[in-house]
Amino acid sequence: MSTDALGALLVAVGYLSGSVPYGLVLSRLFLGVDVRTVGSGNIGGTNVARVNKKLGVATIVLDILKAVIPLLVAQRILAGAPHHDFWVMAVAIAAFVGHVYPVWLGFKGGKGVASAFGVYLVLAPPLALLGVATWAGTALLTRMSSLGSLLGTIVFVVGMLATRGPAHPLTWSTIVVAALIFWRHRENIRRILSGEEKKRMKV
Repeated sequence: MSTDALGALLVAVGYLSGSVPYGLVLSRLFLGVDVRTVGSGNIGGTNVARVNKKLGVATIVLDILKAVIPLLVAQRILAGAPHHDFWVMAVAIAAFVGHVYPVWLGFKGGKGVASAFGVYLVLAPPLALLGVATWAGTALLTRMSSLGSLLGTIVFVVGMLATRGPAHPLTWSTIVVAALIFWRHRENIRRILSGEEKKRMKV
C-alpha cells in the first residue's frame, strides 16, 4: 500500500474514532438518559457531569483518548514515510472533526475541547499542559470554563507558532482545530462579550 493510500486510510480511521459519541453512549447505557436533553445539550464530559460526575470524567478521558490513539498509531505507522507531517496533521484534524461533526448524530457533536487536548497532547505535550494550566487558572478565577478553554487554545497555538513556525504542517493542524473550537464557542463568546455568560463550569 502506498503512503498516500495508507495516510488516507488513517485519516478515515481518525474521523471514525473521533465520531464515537462517548458522552451519549455512557449516559444512555448507565443512566438511560439522553444527555442532549440535559443542561446545554452538549454531548461532552462537562454536560454529562451534570447528570453524573463519574460518567462526566469518564467521558472526558474517552474524548481525549479518541484523538490520542489514532494520532499515536499514525505517527508510528508513518514514521519515516514521505509527507509524514502532512498525514499526521490530517489525522489530527480528522479525529477532532469527528467529535465536533459526528456522522452518527447528523453531524451535531460536542465543542471539541477534550478531543483538542488529545490532539495537542500528542503533538506538543508541554504546550498542552500549559494550555490546561491556562484553562484551569482562568476557570478558577472567572468561573467560566468556556473562557478558560478559549484562552488555553490561544496559548497552545501561540506556543506552536513560536516553536514550530507558521509554515509547519503540525502548526496548521492546531490552527484549524483552534478555529473550529472558537466557531463552536461562538455563542459563549457572544455571551462573554455581553457579560451574559453564566459563571459555572460550562464547555
